Amino acid sequence: MIVSTTNDIAGYRITRHLGVVRGITVRSRSIVGNLVGGIQSVFGGKLSIYVTLAETSRQEAFDHMCEHAQTAGATAIVGMRYESNEIMDGITEVLAYGTAVVAEPL
Repeated sequence: MIVSTTNDIAGYRITRHLGVVRGITVRSRSIVGNLVGGIQSVFGGKLSIYVTLAETSRQEAFDHMCEHAQTAGATAIVGMRYESNEIMDGITEVLAYGTAVVAEPL
């Protein structure tokens, strides 16, 4: 699956637009994760426990979006974006979305 944040793909011609596709995940920090993150924040620098959580959440939403596009018959996704919202303290929703298209090489 080709995924692009632009509205076109270099070297390809978009022949059909199939509509919006999305992937969503909702994740929470664990008590252990909060404890480790708190300890890391005391020393400053990169908070690897939270970086890992964010990367995992984005990848999960991205994978769901690609599955949704594939089910629709897409060969690519254009205009892809991420969005996130905190639903409540410690619980975050991550959304990946874009337009599913059929793209053919030039």
